[in-house]
Amino acid sequence: MSAPPPGAGLDPERRGALIAALRGDLEASGWTVAAVDDAIGAPASAALGRDQLVPARRALAGRDDALGVLTSLFVLAEPHAERVVRRRLDAALPRLRSEGAAALGLVRAAGAGRDDAVVPAADLRPWDAGDGEHRWIASDLGEGALGAAVPTDHVLGVGGASSTLAHLTPRTPVGRALDVGTGSGVQALLAAEHADAVVATDTSSRALAFAALNADIAGLDAQGGRGLDLRRGDLLAPVAGETFDLLVSNPPFVITPRRHDVPGWTYRDGGRTGDDVVREMVLGAARVLAPGGTAVMLGDWEHRADESWGDRVDRWVEEAAEARAAAGLGPLDAWVVQREVLDPAHYATTWVRDGGSAPGPATDALVGAWLDDLEGRGVEAVGFGHVVLHAPAGDRRPWRRTEEQTASLEGGLGGASGGGLGDHVAAVIAAQEALSTLDDAALAGLALTTAPDVTEERHHVPGEAGPRVIVLRQGGGYRRAVAASSALAALVGACDGTLTVAQVVAALGELLDAPTGALAAELLPQVRALIADGLLLVP
Repeated sequence: MSAPPPGAGLDPERRGALIAALRGDLEASGWTVAAVDDAIGAPASAALGRDQLVPARRALAGRDDALGVLTSLFVLAEPHAERVVRRRLDAALPRLRSEGAAALGLVRAAGAGRDDAVVPAADLRPWDAGDGEHRWIASDLGEGALGAAVPTDHVLGVGGASSTLAHLTPRTPVGRALDVGTGSGVQALLAAEHADAVVATDTSSRALAFAALNADIAGLDAQGGRGLDLRRGDLLAPVAGETFDLLVSNPPFVITPRRHDVPGWTYRDGGRTGDDVVREMVLGAARVLAPGGTAVMLGDWEHRADESWGDRVDRWVEEAAEARAAAGLGPLDAWVVQREVLDPAHYATTWVRDGGSAPGPATDALVGAWLDDLEGRGVEAVGFGHVVLHAPAGDRRPWRRTEEQTASLEGGLGGASGGGLGDHVAAVIAAQEALSTLDDAALAGLALTTAPDVTEERHHVPGEAGPRVIVLRQGGGYRRAVAASSALAALVGACDGTLTVAQVVAALGELLDAPTGALAAELLPQVRALIADGLLLVP
């Protein structure tokens, strides 16, 4: 098992003073993601993203400023004792100093001398959520710093999945927010910036200790008392009977064989068979959503020989909706997006390697255990994606979407404060809400506008007057590409907010010499779909 997390066992007053000193030093240090990227350069920064540390170490060699010292010590786990010694850390953290960092549990010192080496006892690094705010997140040391596989109680910092969830979550102000499986507290910290109160749960007391530390580093209690309500327990058990306006979760969804010889890391293994963790989260989230509330979750699901992935997840949604209705809580909207699919061998190898297993017979045995487990349930592939649930404020017919969107979103996720995928999720929910109240006559009476990120592509065969293919392409959101007829493309092109859909259809009928009624019957369902996808905007 790991050593106690930073700050554990300290007198509360002493702990508070040390963290306040650390926060002051970090805020004054200039130690930000952008500053590190500028200092080491684009190639070394890209290599660092692949966990290749040597280029960044070389780029920072000889730098004695706070950025160089803190990055070398905590991010690069600098092994050269002569580069990170007490006097250099004292200069980088003048309020906390090396003694305070050691007392807090962030570093270990070889001795009390000014030139004695210090080594990291925890991972601490700047984090850019894309919203212009500077944050720092503490977590357990990774495999590279330890030189070995991480312990099973390992607490992750900011990874790819947590960044995806952060960008996927709408950032509209809410009353109560819930982060299930909070880990080091990343999602809860972001939610605290737009929620009146935040509850965060985890089965791991170690994870909750890191979440508390990160909340203190962020100064949540110092900013009007908006600290985190941290609760230990399994998934949603600690909040039974409560309701929330926003639920976010990056749960421990990795499908893991239930065998004594297969280790289970708490950050990724929920202790269930197959994809039952995600099923439980879908059912549980539906029960705790307040009217108007939204849940955003990540998860894996099995593609089985006797059931498609879509039917499988849809069944979970139906179970959740039935349970919510039986409890008198109202209808449930659902949007499921599959982003990636791995075959069993790829899935098994990915997660065995994630655990730090080196090539050899032991690793081969673990891969075999994973393959046996998946084969035993008839699993042909494993999908990964997002589940968005929404509880309508009124009693209306719910909407459901289950789809696959595998286009790359690199550079298009936007910031955690909005402007990207989170804004798109919120816009789609709002669009579906609006569409639920519009019959065809009401829809035809609207003056729509084309979203500013929509472009049109026309593909011609040489010598032909008209295009063979017209594509409406979305620049944001899921970057959808919609094949359009000439009539639909013309309608979208005319949607500038001045003419109603009915007026545009009537004009097209005259231009194309087509009956207006037939043209409307053809185009209105397509207009609905474009509104639902965010290509057309309702006033």
